[in-house]
Amino acid sequence: MSLIRAFRGLRPAAGQADAVAAPPYDVLSSTEARAMVHGTAARPWSFLHISKAEIDLPPEIDPYAPAVYAKAAENLARMLAAGVLARDDAPCYYAYRLTMPGERGNHVQTGLVAAASVADYDSNRIRKHEFTRPDKEDDRVRQIEALNAQTGPVLLAYPASSTADALIDAIAQGAPDADVTAADGIRHQIWVLTDAVRIAAITQAFDAMPALYIADGHHRSAAASRVAAARRGDGQASSAEAFLAVIFPHHQMKILDYNRVVKDLNGLSTDALLARLGEKFLVSPACGAVKPCCPGEFGLYLPRRWYRLNIDPKLFVADPVANLDVSLLSEHVLGPLLGITDLRRDKRIDFVGGIRGLAELAKRVDSGEMAAAFALYPTRMDQLMAVADSNNVMPPKSTWFEPKLADGLVSHMLD
Repeated sequence: MSLIRAFRGLRPAAGQADAVAAPPYDVLSSTEARAMVHGTAARPWSFLHISKAEIDLPPEIDPYAPAVYAKAAENLARMLAAGVLARDDAPCYYAYRLTMPGERGNHVQTGLVAAASVADYDSNRIRKHEFTRPDKEDDRVRQIEALNAQTGPVLLAYPASSTADALIDAIAQGAPDADVTAADGIRHQIWVLTDAVRIAAITQAFDAMPALYIADGHHRSAAASRVAAARRGDGQASSAEAFLAVIFPHHQMKILDYNRVVKDLNGLSTDALLARLGEKFLVSPACGAVKPCCPGEFGLYLPRRWYRLNIDPKLFVADPVANLDVSLLSEHVLGPLLGITDLRRDKRIDFVGGIRGLAELAKRVDSGEMAAAFALYPTRMDQLMAVADSNNVMPPKSTWFEPKLADGLVSHMLD
């Protein structure tokens, strides 16, 4: 099987994209999702009725209860019967353009919606950089089996390819087939490609690539692999051998900082902490918020005061994981000074995505909820790819990708 293939997408019918498109299932709590679709502006066709079906059941229900997956399947059938969603007649590729407004102008990235090979995921040609949690994998497996569909796209990156860039850009011409600006200001546009010759050219261009890289969606891709293996074991040959993906050129993707806040200073006074930091960092008081401008530079916020930390250059190493800023902070600050060694389980640390800004860090410290905050320089795509190429994994909460994909604009039904 090819690295990617075209497929018969399940999409909103003409004029329904605004009503259907929804935030990714894993960026909203059940309470937030319920308010979004059942509030003052009810949204009966929102894809949240499928991706977070607990919103249509009593608030006290366990979101992983069997009734939730059954409700998701019921809601999908209802939207199909109403003609709100419809499946394309023939296999297609789809261009997906994201436009995120910003203070320095719009960030634009254009990628391809495709079905990516489970076999290539299993063989690590589609490369990973994170561990997964069994409970989250189980959730996605149950969702796929209940719907007989993959509805949450995996975010992938492809290495530099001017050929693939040009082929995808050629799809994204003229009026889009779907054009939605979400509540957060992100614009989502979809163009459909049905031409068999151009589809074959895109497939060939991707087959020439050495690898693809998972940016976000490790649990979704792992779940798809498990479903494919189970069906293969039952003698079923089906479209489950591929998983729903949106693939962007790596140089267009935007990673924001993923910052850390800690509840206490592990028995250290402020002065003692600063003194200990001075053993490995150049510590400089700052007049305002510190947004790190290069690798090895960190912002430290203590109550009402920012400091700039620049790590001793001799502490940089060649290892692709140990050289990440998130690793340097853990190795030289969080572990030895603050006693935080397990980022997955330690309740003394929390993580704040860069989309919330540095003001959120100061707010959480000044409120007394947290004792200190660390602002980090964002992980770069070339670093992520180097970690994946070395068959290693990144520390938890290393990357925060923006803009986020929408759920519901293209889904992958399993035959």
